[in-house]
Amino acid sequence: MASNTKKNPRIGLFVTCLVDLYRPSVGFAAIKLLEDAGCTVEVPEAQTCCGQPAFNSGDLPDTRAIARQVIDAFQGFDYVVAPSGSCAGMIHEHYPALFADEPETAQRAQHLSKRTHELVSFLVDVMGVEGVDAKLDGTVTYHDSCSGLRELGVKAQPRKLLSTVKGLSLTELPSAEICCGFGGTFCIKYPDISDKMVTDKVTDVAATGADTLLAGDLGCLLNMAGKIKRLGHTTKVRHVAEVLAGMTDQPGIGDGKAAQGKG
Repeated sequence: MASNTKKNPRIGLFVTCLVDLYRPSVGFAAIKLLEDAGCTVEVPEAQTCCGQPAFNSGDLPDTRAIARQVIDAFQGFDYVVAPSGSCAGMIHEHYPALFADEPETAQRAQHLSKRTHELVSFLVDVMGVEGVDAKLDGTVTYHDSCSGLRELGVKAQPRKLLSTVKGLSLTELPSAEICCGFGGTFCIKYPDISDKMVTDKVTDVAATGADTLLAGDLGCLLNMAGKIKRLGHTTKVRHVAEVLAGMTDQPGIGDGKAAQGKG
């Protein structure tokens, strides 16, 4: 795996709540990819949620309290990287505005914002990674998660690295840029609309004939995997980091016990 001239940056890995609770193997895959790119990776124990559920619900006091904790936990790192466009987007796009009336904290939030990246875009855009040493025999299709796509511009980067996975063929999903209906608390507030959206999404996925559905956000993947299972489809579901890291020897998302990865 090739990287650019940046030498051994110190990375704080923002694991995310869903990865921690439901799919730890995504975190291990992220660490492998970052270390292969020449990074030193640390996982701050004090990290918690990014605060997005509270933010989307209009609960700004709790959002600020959570953001302060994240800012403290990740000070001192060269970069903060998350295997989630949603969480990275929350920190990168929304943290500075939370503290508009607190200049000192706003400056710290801005500093964190500039150092925060989604995993695959960080590998390609910052570390200059051109390819990966991985193999997956089969056809995949890819869902572009809303926050990663619209807030962070994550689109070409995963496709670039997937094109270097041996044995893998990518079939584009016609509705790749359309929301899957998860949207954090959206699926709870508007369950009927959310269900229609995810049903349309997985119907399109099945129509591609792909063996495996990939995305960069576990929330989207859990949502789509659940609907795939309920409809009786056979498409496997994985986080893109697991494929890029060559960690595909565990069940797909929704196929059984959450994969724990290897420490």
